[in-house]
Amino acid sequence: MSITVSFSGTSVPKNGTVFILVPSSRNLGAWGEALNKQTGQAITRAMRSQSFKGDAGQSLTIIAPHGVRLERIILLGVGKADTVSEHDFENIGGKIAGFLAKGGAGHVLVQGFENGVSTGEIAARVALGAELGAYRFDRYKTDKKDKPKAARLAIALSSSVQAKKLYSEFSAIAEGMTTARDLVNEPANILTPPEFARRARQLTKLGIKVEVLSEAQMKRLGMGALLGVGQGSVHPSQLVVMQWQGAAKSKQPIAFIGKGVCFDTGGISIKPSAGMEDMKGDMGGAAAVTGLMTSLARRKAKANVIGVLGLVENMPSGTAQRPGDIVTSMSGQTIEVLNTDAEGRLVLADALWYTQNRFKPKFMIDLATLTGAIMIALGQDYAGMFSNNDDLCQKLDTIGKREHERVWRMPMNDNFNKMINTPNADMKNIGGRYAGSSTAAQFLQRFVNNVPWVHLDIAGTAMGSPKTPTSKGWASGYGVKLLDRLVRAYYE
Repeated sequence: MSITVSFSGTSVPKNGTVFILVPSSRNLGAWGEALNKQTGQAITRAMRSQSFKGDAGQSLTIIAPHGVRLERIILLGVGKADTVSEHDFENIGGKIAGFLAKGGAGHVLVQGFENGVSTGEIAARVALGAELGAYRFDRYKTDKKDKPKAARLAIALSSSVQAKKLYSEFSAIAEGMTTARDLVNEPANILTPPEFARRARQLTKLGIKVEVLSEAQMKRLGMGALLGVGQGSVHPSQLVVMQWQGAAKSKQPIAFIGKGVCFDTGGISIKPSAGMEDMKGDMGGAAAVTGLMTSLARRKAKANVIGVLGLVENMPSGTAQRPGDIVTSMSGQTIEVLNTDAEGRLVLADALWYTQNRFKPKFMIDLATLTGAIMIALGQDYAGMFSNNDDLCQKLDTIGKREHERVWRMPMNDNFNKMINTPNADMKNIGGRYAGSSTAAQFLQRFVNNVPWVHLDIAGTAMGSPKTPTSKGWASGYGVKLLDRLVRAYYE
């Protein structure tokens, strides 16, 4: 489904569907009252008869109301006017997209609320939510009847200047999230490491410098950890390096690194067959970084940003890595691979070292669908956050709460670090049954030196996450909005 958003003036529309945002006070606003009058008080009568109280999530549809040529008037409850959040308005936009799933024209009447959020931001947030809620991954459907129609949404408010400015930023975020969702949803027979790299190269059209390192180049750099993961696949591994320069060359860059296991069978330590099809999404971290770079470039972010993707396919074959193998990472540290299904940390080890060694960034944030253990701890509402830097964690927590891409800081300590020691090499790639997410993070920390660093374990939030009005499919695009807003708030 596609939806086109515009911002209109204050006149009440004469056709299509009108959406009115109603708080628990049941205040319809000036435009809503005008429409109520035109319909002979049909709105207030319907509210009384259906016990509509304006509670958050509540809706009421009035079909073909008397006195106007509108197809529908739909009331959308927003809850208490003084506590409704920015994200609540995005959810309302997502619900509006659902009502317009069969196409047609919709109009939203925006009024002010007692929550400190301007009408311009309310309008822009509704527009963002509508774009995200309209997303469908249907490119492989051949029956046109299954494909949703195009829709138009006009958002009416007294002054649209701020709304248009904010929406230009939010629209860039929506494009970035759509990019990430598309990548995660793609089947692994299509999105191989070379194909992912090819799509990343297309970002050059946005002004991003893109390099792709081949297996031969990575071998010369000593990336034995990353290359070991992909050696069982017929598809060559790739390292994608993206550079966005939106500030002076002298300004220190910030860096985002994504795990991109395009399909993870577990390798020789093969996974159970039930649910293995979901492992096409094991590149959710790389997808989020690609979406983030898209968003930053689209809105011309005034920052220098590095995006690095470690792209591999983890397959069992006669050439695959074996349990018990010892590999040498780019850092020179050796790793005993006790479980070939703990592969993402091997990919990130070399990607992190390469990034901090080449670019000397102000900080690094990696994103990875790394452990099932994080879902046992946090479910699918939070990403696990591990870090060596309190300031970065505080910033991410603040942004995550506001943008509803939430994080929860998890523990790291020397005891967890000791759990990955082994007598046969510098470290092993698993730490045992307990604290699996923390020992994985401790493993990664050995490759960041003293660079401020955050590891986000997004196994529960990037794919198969709970359905919401703005995320109705399998892939959520988690991380794009969180990190775009981080850059916007603190580093531009």
